[in-house]
Amino acid sequence: MSLVTAEIKAKSEVYHGDELCQEKTKFLLKEVGLPNGLLPLKDIEECGYEKESGFVWLKQKKAINHKFEKIGKLVSYAPEITAYVEVGKIKKLTGVKAKEILVWITLNEIFVDDPPTGKITFKNPSGLFRTFPVSAFEIEEPVKDVKEENKQVTPVPSVVAVREV
Repeated sequence: MSLVTAEIKAKSEVYHGDELCQEKTKFLLKEVGLPNGLLPLKDIEECGYEKESGFVWLKQKKAINHKFEKIGKLVSYAPEITAYVEVGKIKKLTGVKAKEILVWITLNEIFVDDPPTGKITFKNPSGLFRTFPVSAFEIEEPVKDVKEENKQVTPVPSVVAVREV
């Protein structure tokens, strides 16, 4: 059963389409001081944010698994992910699990200590937690190229050899 009701949607900013939702997700993570690579989702169909309560949701076409290479952890993202966000924290998270040894552990809270160079902590409902460097969840933003046609080429003066007499 979806936690996203028609009532919540009515008072939320709702976006559709993968490209726009990727952009909005990264923007929201940055706004609340969380690493931009925390939600590496694919084929996002819908995302929404209800500012008053901090409720957010993301709907993707299918569940995906993602391995965070820097820490060697596998994380599973369900087709629907919901949470409440505030500065430096995600609470009441649903739809995200991390693999520990052979067992999938449900995550329900994520928070950052001393952003942006600090640690990020992941908690499960029973209170168990793991802490990692924030940098393990950061992705570099691509630098926008300046179009070649807009560049003005300044001619380089030629060097003339002068002989003294």
